[in-house]
Amino acid sequence: MRVVFMGTPEFAVPSLEQLIKDGHEVVGVFAQPDKPKGRGYKLAAPPVKEAALAHNIPVYQPVKMRDGEALGILKELDPEVIVVVAYGKILPKEILELPAKGCINVHGSLLPKYRGAGPIQWSVINGEKVTGVTTMYMGEGLDTGDMILKEETEIGENETYGELHDRLCIIGAHCLSETMKLIEAGTAPREVQNDEESSYAPMLNKEIAKIDFNKSAEELHHLICGLSPWPVAYTYLDGTLLKIHRAVKASGKGQPGELIDKKKMIVACGEGALEFTEVQLAGSKRMGAGDFLRGKQLPVGKILGVESAE
Repeated sequence: MRVVFMGTPEFAVPSLEQLIKDGHEVVGVFAQPDKPKGRGYKLAAPPVKEAALAHNIPVYQPVKMRDGEALGILKELDPEVIVVVAYGKILPKEILELPAKGCINVHGSLLPKYRGAGPIQWSVINGEKVTGVTTMYMGEGLDTGDMILKEETEIGENETYGELHDRLCIIGAHCLSETMKLIEAGTAPREVQNDEESSYAPMLNKEIAKIDFNKSAEELHHLICGLSPWPVAYTYLDGTLLKIHRAVKASGKGQPGELIDKKKMIVACGEGALEFTEVQLAGSKRMGAGDFLRGKQLPVGKILGVESAE
C-alpha cells in the first residue's frame, strides 16, 4: 500500500523498518523537528528521520499540523493509509480524514488502559504484570479510536522501562505488520473502546522521581524500574544527589531510609526493604553498588534521603 509514516523516537523505528520490509510504498515520513542535544546543544535528527533518510525516503518536519502546510504536503503524497507511531503531535480532523483507508496508530499499552504519552513507564510504575501493544484507527480523542489488534507480553519482575520499551517496539512492529495485512484485505476488525475501563498515562517529569522511603519496598521498586533509564529515581547521600538505576526487593527492617546491611546497599522502607544494585552519585559515573561501596564506606544506620549534609 501507499503509506505515509509519522513517528519521532526510537520506539517508532522498527515499525517503519517493518513497513519497508513488508513491501509497502512509504512515500514520505513525518518526524518532529531536529532538537538541540548534548553538551554543545547541536541540532540532532530524531531516530525516525535518520532511518528514513537511510532508505532515501523524503522527510518532512513541520512545526505545526494545523496551519495547512502539512495537509498540503499530504494531499500531494496521496497516501492510502497514514501510520502513526509515537509522533508526538495531534493530527487535526482534516488529516485524519484524508487517507482512504484511514490513519492507524501503534500504541504501547493494552487499550483502553494507559492512554497518553507515557504508557510503558506507567505500566511498570503501577506494578502491572502484563502489558502489550494495541493498533487502532485514529480518532480526534487521545488514544480513543477503535481497536484493531492487540499483542500481550508479561512484564519481568525486575524489568526496567528501558528494557520493556525495547521489547514493545519490536512487538509493535509485528502487530503493525499483521494490521496492515488486514487493512489491505479489507478485513480489519473495529472494536470500540470501553471508556469506563480507561486510564491515563501522562508524560513523566523529574518531580515524581524523588524516592520517599516511607512508601513500601514494593511500590518503590516499581518506581525505580519504571523511571530507568529516564528520568531515574533518586535520593540523597550526605546531601549529594544519588540516582538509583536498578534495585531488587530485599528482606530486613529499619527506619525508612536506613542502611541495614554491612556489605550490600540494602535500605529499609516503610514496609520491607530494597537492595540498590546500580547507582550513580552526582558527578560520578553509573556503577554497580558493589563497586560503589568499595570506594565509599557506608555505615549501618546511615539515613538516606537527607538533602543537606549532616
